[in-house]
Amino acid sequence: MGSVRESRTRDCRNLGQSRDIPEGTPSANAHVKTCPGRNGFLMPAKKVRDCVALGDNDFACGEHRSSPGYAVLPQPQSPGAPGAHGTQIQAAPFRTPDQRDKWGKKMDFLLSVIGFAVDLGNVWRFPYICYQNGGGAFLIPYTLMAMFGGIPLFYMELALGQYQRTGVIPVWKRICPIFKGIGYAICVISLYVAFYYNTIISWALYYFYCSFTATLPWTNCDNPWNTPNCTNYFGKNNVTWNNFSRSPAEEFFIRNVLEIHKSKGLHCVGVIRWQLLLCLFVIFTIVYFSLWKGVKTSGKIVWVTATLPYLVLFILLIRGATLPGAWRGVVFYLKPNFKKLLDTDVWVDAATQIFFSMGPGFGVIMALASYNQFNNNCYRDAIVTSLVNCLTSFLSGFVIFTVLGYMAEMRNVDVEEVAKDKGSGLLFITYPEAIANMDGSPFWAILFFLMVITLGLDSTYGGLESIITAVIDEYPHLFAKRRELFVLGLVVVCFMGSLSTLTNGGAYVVKLMEDFGSGSCLIAVVLLESIAVSWFYGVQRFCSDIQTMLGLSPGLFWRVCWVGISPAFLAFITVSSLVYQPPLSLFGYDYPDWTITVGYLIGASSFIWIPIYMMYKLVWTPGSLKQRLAVCIRPEKTIRDQKPDSLCMNTIP
Repeated sequence: MGSVRESRTRDCRNLGQSRDIPEGTPSANAHVKTCPGRNGFLMPAKKVRDCVALGDNDFACGEHRSSPGYAVLPQPQSPGAPGAHGTQIQAAPFRTPDQRDKWGKKMDFLLSVIGFAVDLGNVWRFPYICYQNGGGAFLIPYTLMAMFGGIPLFYMELALGQYQRTGVIPVWKRICPIFKGIGYAICVISLYVAFYYNTIISWALYYFYCSFTATLPWTNCDNPWNTPNCTNYFGKNNVTWNNFSRSPAEEFFIRNVLEIHKSKGLHCVGVIRWQLLLCLFVIFTIVYFSLWKGVKTSGKIVWVTATLPYLVLFILLIRGATLPGAWRGVVFYLKPNFKKLLDTDVWVDAATQIFFSMGPGFGVIMALASYNQFNNNCYRDAIVTSLVNCLTSFLSGFVIFTVLGYMAEMRNVDVEEVAKDKGSGLLFITYPEAIANMDGSPFWAILFFLMVITLGLDSTYGGLESIITAVIDEYPHLFAKRRELFVLGLVVVCFMGSLSTLTNGGAYVVKLMEDFGSGSCLIAVVLLESIAVSWFYGVQRFCSDIQTMLGLSPGLFWRVCWVGISPAFLAFITVSSLVYQPPLSLFGYDYPDWTITVGYLIGASSFIWIPIYMMYKLVWTPGSLKQRLAVCIRPEKTIRDQKPDSLCMNTIP
């Protein structure tokens, strides 16, 4: 390794003697600067990657690109050589104030990306959508949407973050400055998600705490919160189940955990539940100490939080497969109904599920990839993590439906009757109800809710890291050396923003923010992002960037997806979600019209940053309107400047 490293170092220092650019000849690209009065030389992109890979202690070459596959590098001058205009050029190490972290290990990055992509939605959303839309037949539109929409967008953000090595706000200066508002919009959306998503984790933490008992509190109907409608059918014969019947698990969640019966609706949400407040405080404390030191700390924590859910999933799968009636649930889950493929809603659900499952648009993928080595194989990472994400969703369906088949067997009803719950109801009512009637129920409850907590924490780490990276990279002079204080301030803001979700009617707030805070507005933002990268920055230039990193240019499939198919995929979801808005309801509460208006305002409050910044950029840019537009769509920075592992040539008077 030492001889190879020394050889590469000599290659970097020896700038080559081929393809000279004669003095006075303009370079192929006007933006490439060479030393005044000296020749510039072209170096193959492979040597550029080797130079960058050497690290901080070696002479690292910049990625100045004058033509695809080549980089223009300045020729160093000896101290005695005459410089242009009597100046001398001296090599001096350049270190930016915001010295950028790198992942300690490659697996730290992969586990962080997998941990973000595999979240609660894989457990509670995919199984429900799959059986609702044709069972096994749903896998056809799901796979097609993943191939032509989800994976190309995932790969695009990985490559963009790794090449530019910056967050989602400043990256637009190097792509298309007029779209910089996209970065601010993404940060606002991530903030809204943090307001309600961590509350869901706090519900799981409360269940986790209640599981440390000999008898789970949602096992019977003998508790103070139970009503006469509470019906316990497990272990009993001739139990009548009607439309008014409520299981012990349902009443535990609604009347004890949420106490939603004390709220009259969104106009009167009630008081804050101190138990949930304490749980949320614990969650945010864990989040803070996981993120405060950067990716070197969070990269170690995900070895637990990203791998533990898989261990628990396999244990629960084995346990579920041994339950009576499990086969009924599996048949119901996978039985294909090909007539469903003619229904447009099935394709809309497939596109929406794959989009929110992989998570492009939250800025997380770009932020995590920005800490990679420059020549990391992000193409392989995109394929591996996408496959892991999709297979996890499929596996979760077996874990859920084996238990639903068991419940149907116990109730002596069809699986469809017990599979009507979705979302939080599936996690906090249906599955806990089944667990409560297993042998050793406290052990299975502890395992299950530990899995839910770790799944949620991984996604929270990613969502907040996207904000942290974006803001610190945009304002390094303010926050680069004050990361701990900035992260503390961000966590406090998220905690305060979550208080309304901890009230008696907090579940209503969670549902409203989930549907409008990160729904259609996020899809529209990603649509603009894909257009800005593929059409304005240019797919050819973007592919050249990838070639500089990997040595291979993306093929025709990826180019076609980025230019046409992926934007069409996003436009299809956006239009469908706006045209068809089902009535919003939760636990029998129908949201009044004014709450829907509030929801649209929440969505608009993030998206509006895009036109606001466009107007600001056009107003403050000098020149005629045509000149302003030309400047605003042209990248301000076409190279990854301010590299921590670079050397720059400083002029000495």
